[in-house]
Amino acid sequence: MLQKPRPTNGPILHIAPLQAVVEPIGFATARGDDADPRLDALRRGVTDVRLEVFVGEQDVPFVLEIDARDFEATTIHVLASGADGTPLGAGRLLLAPDHPGQVHLGRLAVRRSARGTGLGARLVAAIEEAALAHVAVLGAGATDVTVVLAAQEQALGFYQRCGYRVMTGRRYLDAGIWHQDMARTLRLPQDD
Repeated sequence: MLQKPRPTNGPILHIAPLQAVVEPIGFATARGDDADPRLDALRRGVTDVRLEVFVGEQDVPFVLEIDARDFEATTIHVLASGADGTPLGAGRLLLAPDHPGQVHLGRLAVRRSARGTGLGARLVAAIEEAALAHVAVLGAGATDVTVVLAAQEQALGFYQRCGYRVMTGRRYLDAGIWHQDMARTLRLPQDD
């Protein structure tokens, strides 16, 4: 039986395979425009996770996966790494200065060998903490932030377990994958 060659939508990926998830898992963040060379490993880790999951597994075209938003001052990247420094998961938070009470969670990816460990939910929580920190910095009486996301339909249940709700139920294709919009409102802890 002949196998059709798999179409290529970008460069050949050379990402070291994940051997094991080594606890404890740490979370690190970086702004998209931060040029500090000490963050190069974080940037490489975020890119490797996203390319492995979205381009390698889901056939998202390379040119759609890494975009200009990755390098903006209003973007916060979150990387989950094992105790041995191996990148395990990543996500992106887009801040909207013109909508200070709303942020967008996106590009959430967990490497195959780390799935089923609870890492995805921990990564969502770390991104939500970054969103709340953003609201706290804005000050001016802000007490909450709405996190919106475009969820792949196969991940709707995961996001619902994380506290997100489907917004309209309208489905749409993004990079050839069916999505629906979801949201969750987070409240800043109140000082009593």
